[in-house]
Amino acid sequence: MADGAEPRLTEVAPGVHAWLQPDGSWWINNAGAVQGTDGVILVDTCATAERTRRFLAALGAAIGGAPVRMAVNTHFHGDHAYGNALLPGSAVIVGHRATREELLADFILRSTPPIWSPSPDWGVTDIRPPTVVLDDALTLYAGERRIELRHPGHPAHTPGDVVAWLPDEQVLFTGDLIFHDVTPLVLMGSVEGALRSLDWLAAFGARTVVPGHGALITGDLAPVLAAHEAYYRLILDTARRGRAEGLTPLQAARACDLGPFAGWPDRERLVLNLHRAYADAEGGDLDLIAAFTDAIDYNGGPLRCAV
Repeated sequence: MADGAEPRLTEVAPGVHAWLQPDGSWWINNAGAVQGTDGVILVDTCATAERTRRFLAALGAAIGGAPVRMAVNTHFHGDHAYGNALLPGSAVIVGHRATREELLADFILRSTPPIWSPSPDWGVTDIRPPTVVLDDALTLYAGERRIELRHPGHPAHTPGDVVAWLPDEQVLFTGDLIFHDVTPLVLMGSVEGALRSLDWLAAFGARTVVPGHGALITGDLAPVLAAHEAYYRLILDTARRGRAEGLTPLQAARACDLGPFAGWPDRERLVLNLHRAYADAEGGDLDLIAAFTDAIDYNGGPLRCAV
């Protein structure tokens, strides 16, 4: 595990658990589970078979082996979805329509490019996409417990972001709309959309927030959202200046002072996020190969990976 830190299962409300995996860097996500009288609904799985098995084993020990009925994928990235393949065949996978489409088109699992070091040891060979999809909202029930799945209405981290909101418990699983003290990634979404999503997240009035990466958030969410806002505005301002000065995203990144964000894990995502900001501003397609090549150059080698 990353830097010797062990994942842990934390009960954030009666029968509601968060699976927290430090340090939240590349491919190391958080997930969760909601227990009802008729079984369990997961919120995300993990990147690798080993990590997903540890999650399921810890959950089984905590709840007495209740069956997994469903799993919600908050978006299509493999750290939140590759572990779907380890779930019982009877479990229903739920996600946004775009999440299903992107998982069906996934190439990273079967042909992982040399971006990360060491290369992830997936232990998974098959993609299992959602078979139940939503566009805007969907309500699930774990027994009598209500789970509201909602899409922000625009691309943010990805086109198909979904949060899982438990209104009675005031618990919000945000997926990667929140990276808590970890560098956010909007390469496959929208910087402006991620910025717009912050007020939407605040409006839930959650008492407990399980972010997609990083530590559990209890109490006031405002400082976390303010940090995200400041980071996204730094990206947009850096992109505007860079384009005005004729700089490439990599050149703009090298000229950028990350300030308070320099200590966040995965700082090289600055380059990836600038590629997104440039592409959106210029109305063109984003070149994933060029973006990751520049991120590796900025990083001085392959990106750190500890899965």
